[in-house]
Amino acid sequence: MATTTTTITEKLASTTLDSADLSKCNYKNLEPYVHPPETKEKLNWAELVTLDLEDYDREGGKERLAKQLEHAVQHVGFFYVKNYGLSQEEVDNQFTLAKHFFKLPVEEKEKFECNYAAADYNGWRRSGRRVENNKAGYKGFDNVEIYNIPKFTKDFEGKYGQPDLLQAHLPEIEHFSKTLHKNVVLPLLRLFAIILELPDEDYLVKQHTYDKKSEDHFRYMIYKKRTAEEWAASGGGLGNGHTDLGTVTLLFRQPIAGLQILGDDGNWTWVSAQPGTITVNLADTISHLTGGWLKSSVHRVVTPPEDQWAYDRTGLLYFARPHNETVLNPLDSPVLRRAGAKSRFEKPVTVEEWVKAKQTLQLNPDIAAKRWAEAGDGTVEVLAGFRDRKYKE
Repeated sequence: MATTTTTITEKLASTTLDSADLSKCNYKNLEPYVHPPETKEKLNWAELVTLDLEDYDREGGKERLAKQLEHAVQHVGFFYVKNYGLSQEEVDNQFTLAKHFFKLPVEEKEKFECNYAAADYNGWRRSGRRVENNKAGYKGFDNVEIYNIPKFTKDFEGKYGQPDLLQAHLPEIEHFSKTLHKNVVLPLLRLFAIILELPDEDYLVKQHTYDKKSEDHFRYMIYKKRTAEEWAASGGGLGNGHTDLGTVTLLFRQPIAGLQILGDDGNWTWVSAQPGTITVNLADTISHLTGGWLKSSVHRVVTPPEDQWAYDRTGLLYFARPHNETVLNPLDSPVLRRAGAKSRFEKPVTVEEWVKAKQTLQLNPDIAAKRWAEAGDGTVEVLAGFRDRKYKE
């Protein structure tokens, strides 16, 4: 009997794309994506550890990598990985698809627009939905477009359509997403388990299996270039510090400087684009599962250096999350017991409940503005007593 994955792939491949449509979508007929040049400005770059995943299967490799990672996951929340099992050609092809997707007419992209009111982020999120303000009181709107593709599992089968461009390449997008899950996410979860001294190093892996329902997704993202006046009106992203809501986020190298992380010392540093790496950041659910012991990193995207203003900032990302049914209580870990870790919620909360609550705020600016204003103290209750907050500009 064919597996669920095979069945879904076959169905995707059987959709009605005629030969002319397929030909237009062939890479031979798509102008390749070319990375913009790196900035020449001297910036205050963060010093981040790089994990070589080739060491993972060697004798003692997991233990060496866990030791290398221990400080980063507690105090930084960001690091790099390399040798993750995808070729540069495969990565470049995904950047090319992202480039051409965002060039599609709005009337084509809006056929696949996400359901904001239902906090469903799969599909296309248009730019200009969030008002941005700078300290002078000027107002601008965000310049970010997003396209999210859910997991290739039965839970999402037939739920979301795709434009012809992506429909023609869905089998390779599926391969790309699953490779990231298998080659990066699952090994990292075992390293976290070793750091936490869990008796079963697969404990977290069992909460993140691919086939079971969860809200993992692959993302194309673009920050559109702006004029100096538009950057000034937007506030430059300084007030957009945030944490991601899942377990880990994987970000492929792109050289437009803009990503910054907030350190334990209260200062922002820039994250550089390291060749051949994926940038990884820890997010909320892994922090919840450890009572805050593992750090959900605070980060933001700000105005790039002036020598990069002429370029769009295109991104490929993969977001990993536990199964929807996972309850976000602290794990039974010797490390967490010694640290006195406590639940961050007033009652049991599942991942599904957490995702919907935080996505409601992220996708609906009017709701978010009202809720932030009600508190009046720079915080907002997301769910069950857990409060998000504004971060240092």
